[in-house]
Amino acid sequence: MKFELNETLRGASDEELLEDLCQSAKSIGRDTITRAEYEQIGRGHPCTIHRRFGSWTNALKRAGLQPSRSKIGITDEELFDNLKSLWISLGRQPSYSEVKAPNSRFSSGTYENRFGSWSKARRSFIEWVNSGAEDKADGLEPAPTEIAPANQVGPIKRRTRREISDRQRFRVLVRDGFRCTACGASPLTLPGTELHVDHISPWSEGGETTDDNLKCRCAQCNLGKGNAFSA
Repeated sequence: MKFELNETLRGASDEELLEDLCQSAKSIGRDTITRAEYEQIGRGHPCTIHRRFGSWTNALKRAGLQPSRSKIGITDEELFDNLKSLWISLGRQPSYSEVKAPNSRFSSGTYENRFGSWSKARRSFIEWVNSGAEDKADGLEPAPTEIAPANQVGPIKRRTRREISDRQRFRVLVRDGFRCTACGASPLTLPGTELHVDHISPWSEGGETTDDNLKCRCAQCNLGKGNAFSA
């Protein structure tokens, strides 16, 4: 039996990733390729492509390919955004039977057709959410150095922007169980509860917009909190 090493593109250059994207599309005789198709025939992984270029659509554009849309014109990003909205509205992971109108724009069958199975669709969704962990994937480049407050020596050097991206907000909500970390309020037990995601160490005092410096709090607990928990 002959053993061979399966080559990956994790540490490849942008040019190598884009070239493999083009070759993979060419191998199926098309001017575009979906995430699911690339996962089957590409040398790399869709999540690597997504992380490197910010989105699947951006990667295709950089490679000179057409946007990857299904026969009914739905992008992967649209499917993921829909699943994220449904997850937030339920306050938990939706089941197969819950992915339908009127709460969902697309049916569970649409996800199966695109990704091969409901399980693979969920796995691709989680990879998509986590691919924004550094916020560059959401178009948030590091902020410029700011002038420090009067009581602080030297400028504040920023690694992230103040704005919390949609994907980052979703990650924090899931991590905190869709519950206020101050009082425990949750839309699951108290319908109408509005949840916010805010900085723990205030942005005005040098706190960064990273997952570990963000907490889930309800609107009531945010009222009158002042700079102690300021976003």
